[in-house]
Amino acid sequence: MLVLNEEQTRAALPWGELIEAIEQMFRSDCVMPVRHHHDMEVPGEATAVMLLMPAWVPGDHIGVKILNLFPDNHLRSLPTIIGRYLLSSGKTGEMLAIVEGGELTARRTAATSALAARYLASPHAETMLMVGTGRLSLNLMQAHAITRPLKRFSIWGRNRSKAEETVGQARALGIDVLIVDDLAEAVRRADIVSCATLSSEPLIRGEWLKPGAHLDLVGAFKPSMRESDDEAVRRSSVFVDTRAGAMKEGGDIVQPLQSGVLTRDDIKAELADLVHGRHPGRGGADEITLFKSVGAALEDLAGAILAYRHASGQVSG
Repeated sequence: MLVLNEEQTRAALPWGELIEAIEQMFRSDCVMPVRHHHDMEVPGEATAVMLLMPAWVPGDHIGVKILNLFPDNHLRSLPTIIGRYLLSSGKTGEMLAIVEGGELTARRTAATSALAARYLASPHAETMLMVGTGRLSLNLMQAHAITRPLKRFSIWGRNRSKAEETVGQARALGIDVLIVDDLAEAVRRADIVSCATLSSEPLIRGEWLKPGAHLDLVGAFKPSMRESDDEAVRRSSVFVDTRAGAMKEGGDIVQPLQSGVLTRDDIKAELADLVHGRHPGRGGADEITLFKSVGAALEDLAGAILAYRHASGQVSG
């Protein structure tokens, strides 16, 4: 059985191939039982979360991710997300690989946003604003640059020193990023606004979004969290990765549904509808699109299979 560490997992999940693998998995007959989502008290700290996410393609592969999310781990200089993915054969049940879960999660999350942007963002998008300076920020900038001709990147974060650290890492990867202090003005200029934060209060106001903008909401993974306000929802054509997940877990969808700002029918499509052609995606140059992602087990399965195939030599590097 292969065991892939963080670096090996990263090397085995090149962006272009990962985006395509996730798209193909959304087109497949993948089975996704309801995931287990457990809040866990941590005395004196923010509540932690345990996720158990199973999925399988009949006769092909079986997988399950066990993930622990500890929001205050940054105080210990540890990753917020720690976990592993166990991949098995769907024919024999043989265990094939253990894949590092944090890197898999970060990369598949960014790749899924980039896949959605392929259908929802302007094909001429050149400017991207990254809101948030955590682990996902670098991944999101890299992934979105695969599907859109991005030329200018900016980043906003509450902690400037963390933003400066992220900019240094981005530039080492060949991404020239500028720090912005005026969030409103930065949103007004951006073709793609991607948010990956743990915010409990809206950061992005709908009045700031320019015609044709695409709003990519990746953080705020609990119903009590939120990255966009009601006006952003009102002005946007709303899309989600999965209706079942977003309507239950994502505060940017749950809260507007509860208040009546958004109805179930207002959600235009989920990602499977886009990849199957059941919905065309962006409908016009001035349309504002909003994509809310909470993560789906099939995305992890797609990434784990790709990582296993690369690491075992089934796919040439």
